Amino acid sequence: MKRYDVDGGVPTLEAALSERMNADALKKLAALTHEKLPTRKADLAAVIIRHLGGERLRTIWQCLDDLQRAAVAEVVHSDSSRFVADRFRAKYGRDPFWGSLDRYRQNERPSPLCFFFYDGVMPDDLKERLKAIVPPPVAAKIKTLDQLPATHEKGTEVVPIAVRETERAALQELLSVLRLVDAGRVAVSDKTRRASSATLDAITAILEGGDYYPHVPPKSKWDDENAGPIRAFAWPLLLQAGGLARPAGAKLQLTKAGRKALSEPAAETICTLWAEWVNTALVDELARIECVKGQTGKGKRGLTAVSSRRDAIADTLAECPVGGWISTDEFFRFMRASGNDFAVTRNAWNLYIGELQYGALGYDNGGRILEERYLFCLLLEYAATLGLIDVALIPPAGARGDYHSMWGTDELPFFSRYDGLMYFRVTPLGAYSLGTASDYEAAPVEVKPVLRVLPNLEVAAIGSTLEQGDRLALDAYATRVSDLVWRLDAGRLLAVIEEGRPVAEIREFLAARSGTPIPDTVVRLLEDVADRSVKVHDRGLARLIECADPALATLIANDSRTGKHCMQAGERHLVVQVSSEAAFRRTLRELGYLLSAGDTRPARNRRTSRWDDSVPQAPEA
Repeated sequence: MKRYDVDGGVPTLEAALSERMNADALKKLAALTHEKLPTRKADLAAVIIRHLGGERLRTIWQCLDDLQRAAVAEVVHSDSSRFVADRFRAKYGRDPFWGSLDRYRQNERPSPLCFFFYDGVMPDDLKERLKAIVPPPVAAKIKTLDQLPATHEKGTEVVPIAVRETERAALQELLSVLRLVDAGRVAVSDKTRRASSATLDAITAILEGGDYYPHVPPKSKWDDENAGPIRAFAWPLLLQAGGLARPAGAKLQLTKAGRKALSEPAAETICTLWAEWVNTALVDELARIECVKGQTGKGKRGLTAVSSRRDAIADTLAECPVGGWISTDEFFRFMRASGNDFAVTRNAWNLYIGELQYGALGYDNGGRILEERYLFCLLLEYAATLGLIDVALIPPAGARGDYHSMWGTDELPFFSRYDGLMYFRVTPLGAYSLGTASDYEAAPVEVKPVLRVLPNLEVAAIGSTLEQGDRLALDAYATRVSDLVWRLDAGRLLAVIEEGRPVAEIREFLAARSGTPIPDTVVRLLEDVADRSVKVHDRGLARLIECADPALATLIANDSRTGKHCMQAGERHLVVQVSSEAAFRRTLRELGYLLSAGDTRPARNRRTSRWDDSVPQAPEA
């Protein structure tokens, strides 16, 4: 029996009847025509073709119930000719009626819907005719909540749901982490590009409210419920993927774009970081689902492209309304219902829990669990860290029981550290970054002055509310006098300007954090430093030429041919820019002189030095 590609479909109804159905199946389907049935298979097929001919096709379609008509519409108005049962079920909540089944789950009596599908595929010629009859299906919709429940039932336990609003925190944390990098305090592995444990602690200390989950010491080596760092883990990777930082030895350093981001609107930078993260190959979020083994062996070859998974999730996020709370289960359903579903691997049998023979994820619903956990990771670790979504969480241990029937999971407190993500909502910053809003306006922030800029050039923190990121900025701009006092000085400011930070950035920082006009003495210092920073210019490399006597140096410097390519420096020296060296050599020959090669040997190798081996030297003391 000839088989056709399921995505390409079957070209004709006649081919489907003759090549995809046996005589018994044809007889059952032909019985729905209420005609006297022949016995030969070809004649049975002719009865069905005649029954679906002309305007009778419209009548048969109109006799279907609403769910059956929706099944036809979904395929008629899609790129594929195959009926996708999982997608249909996700969108409509149940399957259409295909007919009564016998105890072997075979069609005992098919329904009229079976006139349109053969082995789940609609023939191409039938699909083309139906396009003029069948209206497009309704679009998939996502359910949102205006208000979250206060608690969540976790087995027999009722736990409170914690809400983390991320938008304002992300805008602040971006600058704080950039300053931490600028201070040389972000160390990463040269192979994995992941931050060191000490760096993760340093980043956690500057996160607003800390990371999502506090560190919980394990009760025993078999019972570790610690989720570990999430936002702190994400930030160094996001900066590297976005081109704002790059490894320099064992630590990250800011790139030109990263330094520029310190003085640009943080929302624009976050929009760029999200776009770059969707396409990066720096890391696969699946690697963070650490109980899944085989990712670096044979299973790696079967993994799908990470950009395709992220694209599917980002496209679905863009369809979500701003401000409405969405459960993660509902979002995963909506992804499948809207056709944005994705696969993590092409062969789940090569990924496993504990041991390949018994714990392969090809069993049961292992593939679905992989896709869900990948989704949770991208949402919580990257979208929420960037402020695209607010999140509602419970502790991950025991949050989901969908994996308990899988072999080798008995001792796992959670399948992933992201299992506690219950709900999220898209923020205005998220809508802007996802491309559904044309501009972004940050929510108004209550001004709370945290610094006092004094006329004696000291900057004092008011109380102990100074953010860690602000402390890092002050450490860069000024010299620390005490725990809460810094002093501005010209030398320190010039060093900062030389590193690429403009004076305007320093002035804006002080003005924003003080809430009052900057004293005149400080303004004059900043203006003087800014003026001094542009008084001396680097014009590139030059070559120093030595002449035999002052008269020759003056002659060459003042000759109309050579003078325009050099300048006199002292009595016997000339300076020639590297870019003018060839022209200087040519015109010097026209003047009757030759530029001889200088002695480039180190002093210790010259005959005139104290190491000249022709003259005995006393041993060094």
